[in-house]
Amino acid sequence: MARALKLAEVERIPILGTESIVCGFHLVDYIWADIFSNLPAASTYVLITDSNLAKLYLLQYQESFQAAWAHHSPASAAPRLLTHVLPPGELSKSRATKSAIEDWMFSEKCTRDTTVLALGGGVIGDLVGYVAATFMRGVSFIQIPTSLLAMVDSSIGGKTAVDTPAGKNLVGSFWQPKRIYMDMAVLSTLPQREFSNGMAEVIKTAAIWDSAEFDVLESSSVEIRRAVLSSAHGGDAGLTLATRSAEQTLLQRVIAASARVKAYVVTHDERESGMRGLLNFGHTIGHAIEAILSPQVLHGECVAVGCVLEAEVARRMGHLSEVGVARLVRCLRAYGLPTAMDDPLLRALASSEQLAEVRPQRLMDIMGVDKKTVGTQKRLVVLKQLGATLELKPTNVSDALILEVLSVGVLVKPVDDSAAAETTVIPPGSKSISNRALQLAALGKGVCRLRNLLHSDDTQVMMAALQAMGGCEFAWEDGGDTLVVTGGGGALHAPAAELYLGNAGTAARFLTTTVNLINTGGESTVLTGNARMKLRPCGPLVDALRTNGCTIDYCEKEGSLPLRVSHSGSRGFPGGRIQLAASVSSQYVSSILLCAPYAQEPVRLELVGGKVISQPYIDMTLAMMAQFGCHVQRISETEYLIPLCAYTNPAEYVVESDASSATYPLAFAAITGRQCTIPNIGSASLQGDARFAVDVLRPMGCTVEQTATSTTVRGPPRGQLQALGDIDMEPMTDAFLTASVLAAVAPGNGGVSRIRGIANQHVKECDRIEAMCTELARFGVMAVNHADGIDVHARPFNELTSAMPSVHCYDDHRVAMSFSVLACLAPGGAEIRERRCVGKTWPQWWDVLARDLGAPIAGADPKDEHVEAEAGAAKVSLPSVVVVGMRGAGKSTLSKAAATALGLTFVDMDEYLEQQVGQTIPEIIASEGGWPAFRAHESRLLAQALTKDFATGAIIACGGGVVEAPENCTLLQRHMSSNGAVICLTPNMDQVAEFLSRDKTRPAYAAGDARDVYERRKPLYGKVSNYEMLVDTRLPGAWPKIEEEFVRLVAFASGRNCNRVDLTHPSYFVSLTAKDVGEYLENDRLAAVTAGAHAVELRADLLAAIDEDDVLAKVQWQFAMLRHATPLPVVFTVRTVAQGGAFHGSDAQRLDILHAAIRWGAEYVDVEVDTHAAALYAARRNSIIIASHHDPTGRQLHWSQCEFTTEILHRARSCGDIVKLISFANQWSDNLDCLEFVKRHHSLETPLIALNMGYEGQMSRVLCPVLTPVTHPLLAAKAAPGQISVQQINVARATAGLLPARKMALCGTPIQHSPSPAMHNAAFSALGLPHVYGRLETAEASGLAELFADPEFGGASVTIPLKQSVIPLLSQLTPAARRIGAVNTVIPTTLGGKPALLGDNTDYLGMVGCLRRSQAVAFSKATALVVGAGGTTRAALYALYTLGVGSVVIYNRTAQRAEELVAEFSELFASLISVSDLAAVESPDYVVGTIPACDLVYPDSLFAKAGVALDMAYKPRWTPLLESAKRHGWTVVPGVDVLIEQGIHQLEKWTHLTAPAKIMADAVYTKYNADN
Repeated sequence: MARALKLAEVERIPILGTESIVCGFHLVDYIWADIFSNLPAASTYVLITDSNLAKLYLLQYQESFQAAWAHHSPASAAPRLLTHVLPPGELSKSRATKSAIEDWMFSEKCTRDTTVLALGGGVIGDLVGYVAATFMRGVSFIQIPTSLLAMVDSSIGGKTAVDTPAGKNLVGSFWQPKRIYMDMAVLSTLPQREFSNGMAEVIKTAAIWDSAEFDVLESSSVEIRRAVLSSAHGGDAGLTLATRSAEQTLLQRVIAASARVKAYVVTHDERESGMRGLLNFGHTIGHAIEAILSPQVLHGECVAVGCVLEAEVARRMGHLSEVGVARLVRCLRAYGLPTAMDDPLLRALASSEQLAEVRPQRLMDIMGVDKKTVGTQKRLVVLKQLGATLELKPTNVSDALILEVLSVGVLVKPVDDSAAAETTVIPPGSKSISNRALQLAALGKGVCRLRNLLHSDDTQVMMAALQAMGGCEFAWEDGGDTLVVTGGGGALHAPAAELYLGNAGTAARFLTTTVNLINTGGESTVLTGNARMKLRPCGPLVDALRTNGCTIDYCEKEGSLPLRVSHSGSRGFPGGRIQLAASVSSQYVSSILLCAPYAQEPVRLELVGGKVISQPYIDMTLAMMAQFGCHVQRISETEYLIPLCAYTNPAEYVVESDASSATYPLAFAAITGRQCTIPNIGSASLQGDARFAVDVLRPMGCTVEQTATSTTVRGPPRGQLQALGDIDMEPMTDAFLTASVLAAVAPGNGGVSRIRGIANQHVKECDRIEAMCTELARFGVMAVNHADGIDVHARPFNELTSAMPSVHCYDDHRVAMSFSVLACLAPGGAEIRERRCVGKTWPQWWDVLARDLGAPIAGADPKDEHVEAEAGAAKVSLPSVVVVGMRGAGKSTLSKAAATALGLTFVDMDEYLEQQVGQTIPEIIASEGGWPAFRAHESRLLAQALTKDFATGAIIACGGGVVEAPENCTLLQRHMSSNGAVICLTPNMDQVAEFLSRDKTRPAYAAGDARDVYERRKPLYGKVSNYEMLVDTRLPGAWPKIEEEFVRLVAFASGRNCNRVDLTHPSYFVSLTAKDVGEYLENDRLAAVTAGAHAVELRADLLAAIDEDDVLAKVQWQFAMLRHATPLPVVFTVRTVAQGGAFHGSDAQRLDILHAAIRWGAEYVDVEVDTHAAALYAARRNSIIIASHHDPTGRQLHWSQCEFTTEILHRARSCGDIVKLISFANQWSDNLDCLEFVKRHHSLETPLIALNMGYEGQMSRVLCPVLTPVTHPLLAAKAAPGQISVQQINVARATAGLLPARKMALCGTPIQHSPSPAMHNAAFSALGLPHVYGRLETAEASGLAELFADPEFGGASVTIPLKQSVIPLLSQLTPAARRIGAVNTVIPTTLGGKPALLGDNTDYLGMVGCLRRSQAVAFSKATALVVGAGGTTRAALYALYTLGVGSVVIYNRTAQRAEELVAEFSELFASLISVSDLAAVESPDYVVGTIPACDLVYPDSLFAKAGVALDMAYKPRWTPLLESAKRHGWTVVPGVDVLIEQGIHQLEKWTHLTAPAKIMADAVYTKYNADN
């Protein structure tokens, strides 16, 4: 007897005239009963599914088939049920699979009365539907979608298709299913991500069609997710209405509603001629994103981002409000969907390479071939509100507008006179008031309607957190303009997941106290944020709460998020007396004030630690608390008494518009001479920034009319703004950025604006004061950074940089909006690099700027400006470098070398002038105009070169007399103020005079005149240059080293390569203590001393020259000697006696030396925190300032609870890039206190060197995270008591468990005689590292898998035969390895936060190093011969390219292979040819052999002039090439030297330490000599 059928109660939805869509729970029995009873009978039913679903459902469907037939027709034989199982995934959706299914159906003798059922997601449905559409010209088809995405999207409408190599869904048909069964019960088996994937379509449908359904989705995300993801709905729950939970009913409602919309649209537009296009909302852009990120990112995830971007298009067009965009974003996020390309969800799913491909133009190109595009016209679904579209079809949208919305950045052009003279702008609600109102209403009792709430990233974060803690309920009215908050009265529970707060500083600080009100015991809450949020301080607030009895732990770095707050079971905020340091942020104060009424005891809050920052914001908090029924008693200026009470929600609360945001349209009026009115901010505002118009704009020359509720500003005529002089902006600190950009173009009243009272701006979203100084410089405006302010030196607006500056925003909304105002007046406008950061407070700012204020804007796709490029890298758009100095100093020769090495355009101003004028310089001077005519041409063409022809990407060598004309000096000074580098070459005049006596190409100096001319010009050279380099062939290494050092200086000065220490790993600098750097140059002693160090400190105060006459010239000589002797960055220090040093001179002398160090290009300059530090910081250019304070007694600088130390830290941060605090250990525990201090205050963005001097302080040096000063046994004295060596530090770190032992190995075969293990193990021992280097002999790359997977794996050397076969095992290759096509070094690393393996090639670096040491001729002028055409030849070619060699010849016995290399590498060289006869090669400067030792004969003609021969073969020691070269007096480099050099690079890449080169070489030669 057949079992009873479980027939579900269902909902039917009509489509194309029949109720074909069936929705319900547990439908299997119902499906077969309905098919047998209500559809045409079939002889055969074919059920097709995939192997994943077959495991879950196939037996159930087969059993139910029999049971249902037994009930339907017990007396007759059942029809056939055939099943076919496919592999899961998109690969099955192909023509081949379709053919295979059809062939199988034919083999099973299926006929035209067959019914085909598709059980699966979109892949199965599309594929099987296409089979049904074409099998015997069409058979009955039934869809049983098993994913939410398939239910609401692909199963409805009759679209069927397969993929082809040309693209997805390009071959298919429309074939309507007879039934679509949506069984909600199957959704419980979906992974959470798959459910979210489908919800994107549900939300999309509600957004275009039904506002009521969108409201339900927005307010019921928790319940809808619970219906699918909760285990509470087991068994047959939901089969009938009686067994269906409220959550299940809600789930069916939203899915059925979505299906009903699609069914309606399909019914009225089956073939997609108009209305059906509405269903593509989010898909036009979403599909373009999916084309790049699939399969790592799912369809629905891409569509979610597409929906937001297309909604932003609608907002930009003026059809959709910001409220609508914000609600859409919030709803998508509530279902776990990404909403932007930088969303953490996407970054976790897609590779960095994929994400890098998602560029605006790439997306536009993909959209150009989208099926929805008509011709070249792109069409998008444009919303006019949530639930309604502008048209009942997609709308034509211009490419420019779409590109603007897609772009990462935005171009803002100068505003012309066509913009409206008067305008009214209503800024969004205040962020400060919005966040406070949200928290007050959530904690309060009753219902409160919040109007004009800011819809931004910050408020969304706050709302999401309050909801996650169950603190309130939110609903929307008036189309989203009103937020209805039902307060929870302070009852909170622990959220299910960590609270991710992005970069929302206000929310982070407020919630740090709020989560302590949670009263669920035994649980904890984690507050975290993005990378920048993890750098922002919260230590004083946490300290105050901990002291009060709250249990808060730092999860990562002390003093910043993430935090873990543990809950005890009763309200975890004890209350009572609380002391809080409020000198960093007023938000700490407001955080405690807002929560204090719900503490266990009344709170008495005492503010300590100096002047309270931003008192108006505290006053705002108090006023709002009173409006919600809690009246705080202010006992004194710094003390408050907060009673216990519950907030009472007012029926309505209107959020003021944001006064900080209002400063931008008002500033626009000021800077452009127009009029702007803000109708809802006036003198009665709660916000301090409301005073901006009266206190800032009126003194600058604006006409200001302000009532209690409105503000109107009219600017003066363009260019007539007045400087502010001295102004205290403490009451409106956030507005200082707006004031600064106005001050930049306010030349009146002395032209200098000195803004003070803004110290807290150093620790906002970024260091805003530093950011303003840096970015104003891009416009040619000088600004000086101070501990509590900024000085802005104005320039007339028409003298700002004519080229378009590219402004970095530091993810800070106020930086972006401020500079967009300046761009409206700047001659070149500006590129604002981070368009979306304004979403924090004013997401529609760019719409307002363009639409309401009339600024011309366009999308921008900023490229990385600062390229740490390999030699020969492509040009980047940085200001050109200018070189000045005496004729004969080497300007042209050195500039050509730098141009070749750095990929710059070389410009010789003399040659440029002759070309432009059409006469030689002697001819011009001999003409009637004489020297004045020449100087006039020179000035005109210098201006033309610097501003037009060669403004960027060039190196310009000027004539020696360029400084003779005042106009030229002004031009060069202006170039410097616009962030340009001007390098002065300081010559040895004896050498210059000798050169000039031989140079006949220019007018000659009279005898002795050259020195006189130089002395006259010397101060002028100093005034027009910001960098200086000594050119003297007496220096070590002579001209080749001079050339190498000049390339370094150009790269440094232009920002291409600042040669900085990687602070992500422990790092060290060795402190030199000799009186003369020359002492370290004997026997390569300096290389031994610097082993393990990342930089070298030149203690100028210890030099003998410091006490001599002409001190600057003598210290420069010492600096230059050090530069020629080591490539390491230099830390330049002058320490006075009072600071523990030896300098006895005046402050003025010390400052001159330190400023000179910046001119010389010292990478790091150590400056004591004193009255002069800020001036050095402002003048630092690309040097890093280490702001130091030394307490040699340890009596003043304490690490624990020391107000003095905190004050010094803040002062140092304001005048240094890195802070260095040095105390003295009077007891061992001082080291632990120091460590805790470092944990609280050190980060990569705010680095801190903190340690104790003395014997007992040595452990603090072991634990110091960055740039630890070290000594070395070869140094005669230590620079400070307690200094230890790198080896000692590493031994201690290994012993303490801070330096795990790693396994390295040489991999390949044969390797038993390799000296590499001896070389690396000797280095590990010398550096105190616990690592071991062994051998792994294998001929197969598969044999490396176990080593690479070992958790202790630290790196590998790869040799033959694995250099190519190892590549598939690696995650990524360096550009060098990719170009060479071989890997000899494997480096463990991380990519996207996950372990990864990087493949590199150090063979070429070994050749580069050896050739540089043996350099005979400047590489930029050299020619080279490479012998061979194998893998090593490729490395040799890349090495020569890296060195800047322009002309190369390849010889190989098999000419074809040489020709193949020429074809592949020719783009890297000015000339690359192959020859078949060595005798035909003209004598080169360098010969590189890359073949095993053989009987090849090298003709004598190759060695006709002096040169260098390098042979990669090292057995035998004297190869035929080296023997021939040595016989002709050439410098020879044996292959074993290259082996050592490449091993040095390997070790440094694995350990991040400078290798002990001599020790490694000795180990290799000991082994090599023993074996040979």
